[in-house]
Amino acid sequence: MKYSLNKFYAVSGITKQGFRQYRERQEVFEANIQILISEVELLREEHPGCGVEKMYDTLKPGFLGRDRFVELFMELGYRVRRYKNYHRTTYSTSRYFPNLIKGFEVNSPSIIWQSDITYIKLGDRFYYAVFILDVYTRKIVGYQVSDHMRATANMAALKMAFKENKPPQIHHSDRGSQYVYELYINMLMEKSCQISMGLSAQDNAYAERINQTIKDEYLRHWNPTTSSQLIKDVKRAVNHYNTKRIHKNLNKQTPLQFEQKWSTYSRENRPVLTIFNNEIQLQNGQH
Repeated sequence: MKYSLNKFYAVSGITKQGFRQYRERQEVFEANIQILISEVELLREEHPGCGVEKMYDTLKPGFLGRDRFVELFMELGYRVRRYKNYHRTTYSTSRYFPNLIKGFEVNSPSIIWQSDITYIKLGDRFYYAVFILDVYTRKIVGYQVSDHMRATANMAALKMAFKENKPPQIHHSDRGSQYVYELYINMLMEKSCQISMGLSAQDNAYAERINQTIKDEYLRHWNPTTSSQLIKDVKRAVNHYNTKRIHKNLNKQTPLQFEQKWSTYSRENRPVLTIFNNEIQLQNGQH
């Protein structure tokens, strides 16, 4: 056996010391991979729908590059399944406000909030969640879970948002009847908020995305079965989303980290977000 190994070293041009060092490096690498898998499992417990690329940006393993990390953990079965929403939650009315945010440039918190309603099915019953999002920081500023789609749930979410956040210049939503409810409009006007409404899902894209993130990345994996459990899980998901889930568009920070760091930027160095304007796309012949 010794002769065979010596012959192998001679033929391959590898020294005995070099082979030993390679084997040691490989053992260290494999040990690090096992530790990394444990870290990924812990991350998935907190963020069950976290995608592989976001895992890499969160964990930042120094010994493994992004492409190899993505390839490895896709092979290990960490691909995230995506779902579609087929249940209607918007019932438009003839009363609505114009869209004020197309092409709007935002460079600070509490300029534009967006709100939307989504359904959550438990057994044969439907529940509904209202989320209000600051589009600049991506922070969920208010939310409410209910077993109905009445505007009182939206009002509860808005009260929560006002309690801990500066009111926005513009409140944007779809044209759902909940958003033209007189008391809801009065709450906004009392805070000097302008009211804006969009016609298509693209016009309310940030809020729509939050709906899917909370449902697909958290609730579908935690699988609440009772209304009380659902309320607790939504609260937990919002907390994880705001304080632990990093965003590529926020320089790989959480919404809360980005909001806190924003105050340290000089005026000319503040990131600028431009709201999507599909009218420009249509003018340019893009559909």
